[in-house]
Amino acid sequence: MKYFILSGEASGDLHGANLVKQIKRFDPQAEFRYWGGDLMEEVIGKQPLKHIKELAFMGLSEVLKNIGTIFKNIKLCKAQISDYRPDVVIMIDYPGFNLRIAEFVKKQNIKVFYYISPTVWAWKENRVKKIKAFVDEMFVILPFEEAFYQKHNYKVNYFGHPLLDEIEQYNKGNKPSEAVFKSTYDLDDRPIIALLPGSRVQEIKIKLPIMLSLVADYPDYQFVVSVAPTLDLELVQEIARGKDVKFVVNKTYDLLSYAYAGLITSGTATLETALFKVPQVVCYKGNAASYQIARRIINVKYISLVNLILDKEVVSELIQNDLTSQNLKIELDKILNPIHRKQLEKSYQALEDILEGSGASERIAQVMVEKLK
Repeated sequence: MKYFILSGEASGDLHGANLVKQIKRFDPQAEFRYWGGDLMEEVIGKQPLKHIKELAFMGLSEVLKNIGTIFKNIKLCKAQISDYRPDVVIMIDYPGFNLRIAEFVKKQNIKVFYYISPTVWAWKENRVKKIKAFVDEMFVILPFEEAFYQKHNYKVNYFGHPLLDEIEQYNKGNKPSEAVFKSTYDLDDRPIIALLPGSRVQEIKIKLPIMLSLVADYPDYQFVVSVAPTLDLELVQEIARGKDVKFVVNKTYDLLSYAYAGLITSGTATLETALFKVPQVVCYKGNAASYQIARRIINVKYISLVNLILDKEVVSELIQNDLTSQNLKIELDKILNPIHRKQLEKSYQALEDILEGSGASERIAQVMVEKLK
């Protein structure tokens, strides 16, 4: 069968790559065209029709500034789908773009599968109407999403969270030894504090300087910045100029494997960090206008997936004006404390238990192929 996969961000590229691996098992004749990144390219064996580096726009101001590009991308995507005539279009998160495409695809009598639900439970709940109208099958990855959609009389598929698979596969096959990791990045024996400032330029320009402001206060630790594949290393190095830090490019799991603590941007990375059992402080700060708008329409108690899934504040969240050097230092001191670390470890284990273990990617791919047949 012919698959057209649409991902617009680094996390979507990760989940898309693992989904493709599993689809190939159940559909050996599968053909793929896709929008994605380096991970999907490695699995599929051909370049993306559009790379995620060209797609990551964050916040109202960035969207408005790039509105012409966004509409060109929508037009291009529709043309590529019309030309390819796939059996299914699989959309991975990225709702502002993907839901527009879903409406078009549905009118072409092509099946629409949505993998990783938009966060309609947090904001823009009215998007559920579009999902019900244009999405044939929704595959969710958070346990509370099933009940949310049930409230809207829409049946979804939940088989656990694919990050558990991805981390399990990494630990079995791709994880370097600690000695090799430290040698590769010229690291010494001090405990590592991982900085994950995000995957978009707009994010790191705001948050990374605040994270880096702590470096001089912790000489007994070494700070390592994770550079996402969507970012230019030279830009990140320029922001960190004058700071005693190292950089790991597109190897976040290597860094989390050996990190002692982390300062983490809200999003998928908070869950990844928890599954690697790394104590963390969650950081969010955006454009002031976008934040004020978001604050009025977002309908959740927490911004980190860890706290959302456990439905309580397990990891500290420093949001917008609370994300200051002083507050960040207070919270970092907490997660370096052995007593606090033990409490976090118990909560992280409870989180893993709720997510129902590994195998989600395999189960999702199998059901997708069966439904198409």
